[in-house]
Amino acid sequence: MTELPIEILARGVYVHNGRLLVCHNRKKDNYFLPGGHVEFGESAGYALKREIKEEMGLSCTLGAFLGVVEHAFRYRGKKVCEINLVYEMKFKNLLSSAPAPSKEKKLEFIWMPLRQIARSKFEPAVVRKSLTQWLRASAPLILTAPALKK
Repeated sequence: MTELPIEILARGVYVHNGRLLVCHNRKKDNYFLPGGHVEFGESAGYALKREIKEEMGLSCTLGAFLGVVEHAFRYRGKKVCEINLVYEMKFKNLLSSAPAPSKEKKLEFIWMPLRQIARSKFEPAVVRKSLTQWLRASAPLILTAPALKK
């Protein structure tokens, strides 16, 4: 089985009034933390702010570093490994009482109640299962999904 290079991503967590800002991929009907790939020469923090600007048209500031999510999966018959660096995000005027903007047709940003995450199609599963614990942690957490079998 072919393996793809390890992907480095920057992801953000923004909670307002018990609701988490999440990306919804309309085509795949799955949910994930906002953010995206770190490009060569970028810091993860810079990449996250760039991705939010590109996808939402908004500026954010970064808060605490929350942790790392290692995630391995198969995509189109190939092994993929992601390293997600996760930060707290802050916005000046983004409230859960209003729709969040999106500049991409395939993505919409929605406010998911924290209590719904465990029952949603939130990916990766290791985040879905651990997000509440993660948000309560006082130190960064490292979440690792099970390794893929050969």
